[in-house]
Amino acid sequence: MKEKSSAFLLMCLLVCLWGLDYVVAKEALTVLEPMNLLFLKYCIGALLVLAIKLKQDRKTIVRVKDIPFFIICSLTGEILYYFCEYTAMDYLPVSLITIILSFVPAVSMIVERIVFKRKFTVKMLLGIIICIAGVAIIIGADFRTLFQGRMIGYLLAFGAVISWNIYNFITSSLSKNYSSPSMAFNQLLCTILIIGPYAIHTMPPIDSFSKGVIGGIIYLGLVNAGLGFTIVVRGLKVLGPTISAMFSNFLPVTATFFGWLFLGESIGIMQFIGGIIVVASSCIVIKEKGKMEEQLDDREAEPDDVD
Repeated sequence: MKEKSSAFLLMCLLVCLWGLDYVVAKEALTVLEPMNLLFLKYCIGALLVLAIKLKQDRKTIVRVKDIPFFIICSLTGEILYYFCEYTAMDYLPVSLITIILSFVPAVSMIVERIVFKRKFTVKMLLGIIICIAGVAIIIGADFRTLFQGRMIGYLLAFGAVISWNIYNFITSSLSKNYSSPSMAFNQLLCTILIIGPYAIHTMPPIDSFSKGVIGGIIYLGLVNAGLGFTIVVRGLKVLGPTISAMFSNFLPVTATFFGWLFLGESIGIMQFIGGIIVVASSCIVIKEKGKMEEQLDDREAEPDDVD
């Protein structure tokens, strides 16, 4: 229970820090391509995670049979996810992107039902339907501008949702055999090796980096890719993929605030209402999912009947 409480509090802190990530990343992307930014911040993050790993877990190594899964995690949860998210910033305000990302828990439940044949309650089904309706309201409010570029932004945001769900389930399965620092370092290193050649080849000249961009890259590397990555992996291991996905629901709050404060971005009233619907309905899904998992844990903990 203490471990779960600790993981929960760390994820709450991370959500606040993530909200600022979007503002920092948007400024850095004025100079860098998405893969350039991903490579630089992961190089910094990997150094921090390596230091944590050497202190806490020097013995764990990568099992050969897990290498393909680490590659899939890198391709989905890092490369594809951040490509979609960062590119979507060219078409949508960060607040709308994070609202679409709040759709992650609903998609997670749908995947669990279709792939793993896991049941869900009437309240969970109702929450998923309402969540979909909320997303429809958000997109519908942009109907007049959908074909002026915003449609691309929404498609990219949905691509991030799908890729993140794939990453969540695979990481949750892999994390049973690795400590959080080892798991995080393996994924960061795998991503660096995959995108390194392209990122280095397309990297802009150093004199194009302003102090703000450099500071932003360091922040993203230490907080998002370093500390944040370790917290996310620990959350997936301790709380599970669906509960961990819940925290993306609160990103619209912090991202909208920082987007308004630093970028002067705003959203329409209907999109605001749709965002509230998405966040609230996702919380219903997560709450019901938590109840089901607690009941399952209680059943597994009960001793077998003795004849």
